[in-house]
Amino acid sequence: MSEAADLPSREAAHARRELLKVRGLSVHFPRGRGLALWRPKRPVRAVDGVDLSVHRGETLGLVGESGCGKSTLGRAIVQLYKPTTGSVTFDGVELARLGWGEMRRMRRRMQMIFQDPYASLNPRMTVGDIVGEALEIHDLARGKAKRARVRELFGLVGLNPDLAGRYPHEFSGGQRQRIGVARALAVEPEFIVADEPISALDVSIQAQLINLLEDLQDELKLTYLFIAHDLAVVAHISDRVGVMYLGRIVELAHRAELYGNALHPYSQALLSAVPIPDPEIESRRKRVILRGDVPSPTDPPSGCRFRTRCFLRESLGDPEICSTSEPELTEEQPGHWVACHFARPLAST
Repeated sequence: MSEAADLPSREAAHARRELLKVRGLSVHFPRGRGLALWRPKRPVRAVDGVDLSVHRGETLGLVGESGCGKSTLGRAIVQLYKPTTGSVTFDGVELARLGWGEMRRMRRRMQMIFQDPYASLNPRMTVGDIVGEALEIHDLARGKAKRARVRELFGLVGLNPDLAGRYPHEFSGGQRQRIGVARALAVEPEFIVADEPISALDVSIQAQLINLLEDLQDELKLTYLFIAHDLAVVAHISDRVGVMYLGRIVELAHRAELYGNALHPYSQALLSAVPIPDPEIESRRKRVILRGDVPSPTDPPSGCRFRTRCFLRESLGDPEICSTSEPELTEEQPGHWVACHFARPLAST
């Protein structure tokens, strides 16, 4: 069979592997009115035109500085925030078109692990009731069956099932996050958004939770969107990695490709800050220091959003295109997408 004849079948196979597809997704938060009462304030453009896909069984890592829109994107994907524009398609179903009851049923298939294990658990409920609540909401189990399922979930995440009658304040941060994982798993989802699930934990506990998530993925055939700001952690758990800056994806590639051949200057700056345990390699590495702060999402720069902090733009003599034209996310190499007018490896800058 010719290459051309085989192309439609390849595209169909790719579509079957695609569990989640996000296109043109934006989330803008209104801010009321300014001092001039007739003039509304500009909205906070937390997410502003994001395209990405997640394939079945993979972990897509999402990294970026605090405030770049990662958590907002994750919540918009599971429809905890209603998108301002764009679409989220899960297993071929456009979520924005679903009514309240249909979306409630769809949430059995997509769950979220929240960042703060102290704020995400109701202090007035026992942890057993917290984990079992979803079982009753979705009419999956009640009474003895619910209690048995809760004990099973506790064992699955490495907790003593006999502790189900205790309250959240009686547990450590790592144990609380395991309870959050058990709650997400209660309805047997296919897809989980993990929103910086280890950022509030000690380093030793972080490793335990990452290993737990990997084991659960293998055992339960889960698909993850893993949000974090620690690139070393993302490199360990992810298959592909997306880099987000000021509400947009600026680079997306396979883990090994991104960490070995980052093309966007922002990705290069983030990676240069990750320490390497080999002193010889660390001493030869080129360090990139970004100047200035992240611009306000209420008034992002014209053209390329990264241009106000871009060392590459400065080395090229401030090209006009950087301030007049916003770069599109384009495939510079097979599977390696970049939004930069002058994308190149760091050694070439």
